[in-house]
Amino acid sequence: MERRLLLIVAGWLALGGNACSAAPGARGQPGYKVSAEQLQQALARRFPRRYPVMNGLLDLDVQAPRLRLLPELNRLGADMVVEAKGPVLGHSYAGELDLDFALRYEASDRTLRAHHLRVNSLRFAGLPPGPAELLSAYGPTLAEQTLHEVVLHQLRPQDLALPDGLGLEPGSITVTPQGLVIGFVAKPLR
Repeated sequence: MERRLLLIVAGWLALGGNACSAAPGARGQPGYKVSAEQLQQALARRFPRRYPVMNGLLDLDVQAPRLRLLPELNRLGADMVVEAKGPVLGHSYAGELDLDFALRYEASDRTLRAHHLRVNSLRFAGLPPGPAELLSAYGPTLAEQTLHEVVLHQLRPQDLALPDGLGLEPGSITVTPQGLVIGFVAKPLR
């Protein structure tokens, strides 16, 4: 029985291709890799977005974020171009929202989602003081609506078939300079 398990694990590591391999930075455990390009493409499909503020008195149009890998923090960063316009402002103002966030795995739909968002800055050049204060107050809410729980990647059933058969499930998510590594851990006994 031990020999059979050893052969299965060896075959999994040898034949798993790019999806499953021993990933550096994941302490030698098998992992599923997601490149920075895959993350950027998945996120770009969910933008642009429009957010009405104060019942339509102000609209914020948010363009697709530019992702940054922050391996030293095990987080992702995002810079987004934001346009503020509406009756309160008179005309539109271009700005930029900078934030970072952690990731979590959602087993119910096999997705990686943004969570624990942190707004670093929300800047609008030339915006008058009153509207600037209003936008600063809504900045964290905007970030929460824009990226909280947004899906950055979805694993396919076939990506998890072999690990599942071996009694493993996604565990840690590690941000590396190349992208993400999802580490597998033993499923809890039920």
